[in-house]
Amino acid sequence: MSTPAHTAVVSDREARKVAFGAFVGTALEWYDFFLFGTAASLVFNRLFFTGSPVAATLAAFATFAVGFAARPLGAILFGHLGDRIGRRTCLIVTVTMIGIVTGLIGVLPTTVSIGVLAPIALTVLRLLQGIAVGGEWGGAVTLAVEHAPKDKRGRYAAMPQIGSPIGTLLSSGAFLAVSALPQESFDSWGWRIPFLVAFPLLGVALYLRRRVEESPLFEQLLAEDERASSPVKDVLLRSFPQLMVGAGSAFLGVGGFYLATTFVISYGTATLKLPQALMLGATLVAAAVEILVLITGGRLAERYGAARITVAGGLISAVAAFPMFWLIDTRGTALVILGVTLGVACLSIPYAVSGALLTELFPARLRYSGVALSANVAGVVSGFVPLVASAFLAAAGGASWTAAVLLIVIALITAVSGMLAPKVALGRDDEVQEVGVDGRVHG
Repeated sequence: MSTPAHTAVVSDREARKVAFGAFVGTALEWYDFFLFGTAASLVFNRLFFTGSPVAATLAAFATFAVGFAARPLGAILFGHLGDRIGRRTCLIVTVTMIGIVTGLIGVLPTTVSIGVLAPIALTVLRLLQGIAVGGEWGGAVTLAVEHAPKDKRGRYAAMPQIGSPIGTLLSSGAFLAVSALPQESFDSWGWRIPFLVAFPLLGVALYLRRRVEESPLFEQLLAEDERASSPVKDVLLRSFPQLMVGAGSAFLGVGGFYLATTFVISYGTATLKLPQALMLGATLVAAAVEILVLITGGRLAERYGAARITVAGGLISAVAAFPMFWLIDTRGTALVILGVTLGVACLSIPYAVSGALLTELFPARLRYSGVALSANVAGVVSGFVPLVASAFLAAAGGASWTAAVLLIVIALITAVSGMLAPKVALGRDDEVQEVGVDGRVHG
């Protein structure tokens, strides 16, 4: 079945409103999701799990990984609904779900109060978090791109990505603030405050999301009855190469990020005995720099193509992997901050153009499902990266070279996927994708 050309005219003002709504929603999404990662390193391993410090940390990271394992469920559910009933409706549901679930984590009793029920409840809420996130990002990127003027899609596709460093700034900043409390106060109630903040943030996100119009391309698909009856099935059966290439291209931006933040926070505090405030502060500086990288990357995608930027970012990240950990291993305050910032900045290059690349890979009738599944297949593997890195670190007696090698492998997978993307892209027949991943204009 052919996909109709996108003929609706979308103003810059409307495109900016949609992109801003997507940005705010993803900022809340990643704030909530990153909170769990930071708490897994600093809180959950002590208050929700028992055993040796290493065993408790591995258990906390395993719970952290559950959220990623659940993300494909969200991609399947909301991808299907997004390609059937609309992108906007699904995004309202996902942002509501993740806000409520995150707030509930803030009121959970610990193991001291309810025993084994505490880690079970924490795991269930993390599972629901993952399902919501699995449907959020793909819809936000799809909606932003399908509203964007054809010559500015790189920058608008990068807007939801900026929600990631903003979420990092907010979550790390929140934990940095409460970490100044006495340890007893922090353990009893201080750590809960960042999670409870999710409730008022949800109100802001909902207000903005409800003001966003549905994608004009989806409305045309609806009018012409061109929707896929089983979009997820079609992606798996007819677009499997695109799915794998998309997942590989997104791997570094997700898995590499959690290696450079969640794992590094744990490594810095537990192995190098560095202060929590230093490691959290390093992630704040890195997140601020990441915003600039994402803005620049979106503009570069419009000029050179998302695929080329993905390849370049993968190769640069591979080269920077060992220097990043060498700097962190010095234990010097400025050098630790520089090391974390270097790693995050490099892996943010392909992340900046991930939305533009993934939306190019799939035709409009399968786009929400294809983008969501690709990102979340990468997310499933990425969720286990801190766990794998921690296990390798323990096996190597605390040597950081194991984490550097893991980062290189992830970076090269993304670089190769970027090379393959222009060869398998299926979305070029939509006018919404006139600017292709290879940098040429199609249509």
